[in-house]
Amino acid sequence: MTGEPAAQPLLQMALRVEQDIFVIRQRGREVAAVVGLEHQDQVRIATALSEVARDLLGMTGGADVTFHIDAGADGRHHLRADLAPVTPLPAGHYQPQSGAVSRLVDTLGVATVEGVTVVRMSRRVPANAPIPTPERLAEFRSELGRIAPASALDELTVQNGQLIAALDEVRSQRDELAVLNEELAETNRGVLALYNQLTEELEETNRGVVALYAELDEKSAQLRAASESKSRFLANVSHELRAPVTAIIGLGRLLTDSASDPLTDEQGDQVELIRSSAADLLNLVNELLDLAKAESGRIELDLSDVDLRPVFGQLRGTLRALATRPEVELVVEEPSTPALLRTDEVLLGQVLRNLLHNGLKFTERGEVRLRAHQQGDRWTFEVSDTGPGIAPELHDRIFEEFYQVPGATRVGGTGLGLPYARRLVTLLGGTLELTSEPGRGSTFHVSLPVGGA
Repeated sequence: MTGEPAAQPLLQMALRVEQDIFVIRQRGREVAAVVGLEHQDQVRIATALSEVARDLLGMTGGADVTFHIDAGADGRHHLRADLAPVTPLPAGHYQPQSGAVSRLVDTLGVATVEGVTVVRMSRRVPANAPIPTPERLAEFRSELGRIAPASALDELTVQNGQLIAALDEVRSQRDELAVLNEELAETNRGVLALYNQLTEELEETNRGVVALYAELDEKSAQLRAASESKSRFLANVSHELRAPVTAIIGLGRLLTDSASDPLTDEQGDQVELIRSSAADLLNLVNELLDLAKAESGRIELDLSDVDLRPVFGQLRGTLRALATRPEVELVVEEPSTPALLRTDEVLLGQVLRNLLHNGLKFTERGEVRLRAHQQGDRWTFEVSDTGPGIAPELHDRIFEEFYQVPGATRVGGTGLGLPYARRLVTLLGGTLELTSEPGRGSTFHVSLPVGGA
């Protein structure tokens, strides 16, 4: 590298004999101390100076040494030392930056200053050191001039002290490293023990999970068997009850027939009560049979493209007779065209009829309304009423078999209609949900895919 013409140096000295190496080391340390380098950096640059001086003394017979303060490109000041050999360096044979000495300073290399080849090294001055103004540099030179060079023996004593201090520091660091290694080994043992413990706990947990899944599989099998037994029981009981109940209804009809012997008024009332009770019992048997069929999966879908307008017209006609209260109006809105849905027409009619009938039973005044609209690939049917409403905590319970909402509004029924309707909707590939609040009526939402289940 090529250097600029040197400014007035802080200190100049000559290297001619071996004793000068000790002096250069001492003076280099003193210059470093004066400009504000820390103790470790003072030792480093002094050691680098002595090593390079020994090389130059052997290769060129000596050198002229100068110390300077430079402003670096990084905004910091640097202590620079130039060693100019008294005879030219062998071309390309000396590269100080390639050795261990280069690690002691920030920069080390060969430079050319005003046609003279020099070995140059530098060390960064701490940021908190005094700013080297011209006045301060003059003070540095004056202070260095007052310091008398020590003898080689004195410098050797200082070097020995520095070496002992360095050895003590190394020993202290080695002891600290041993302590840290022991702590690390103890930590590793703890981590290994924790890992083993966690591994054992995980294996135990896995065994518990496997056992739990096995138990759940067994319970699921038991529940399926119980459900199948219940469905078979409902189906068998329903079939067994239907025949005698039908016979009772037939006998009651015969007793009131005009061709039979006339009955007294009291006998007529009693026979009518028998017929009414038998009809209620037959409805219950039919609902039980329908529910058993739905649960057992014996209902087969008959899918077709259904026009909803005739279905709504039939519902309007058949259910109008059930709206016996003049305070309650049944409203079946005409669906918008084209009102086509691929589904099982019979099952869809049963679901909507069930929901409308349920609304008419629980509504004392106002209206029960059926509407339908298509959104994308789904049809939504809404059956709303102005009845008493249902508390949110009971929304799921009303779809349980035989459950009826308690309270003053409770009316006759088996509690099977809504569970059966939800099962049918599920078979059709849809969902049945409820929106309701006490005192604000209820709305049942049936959502079905346009293309069928």
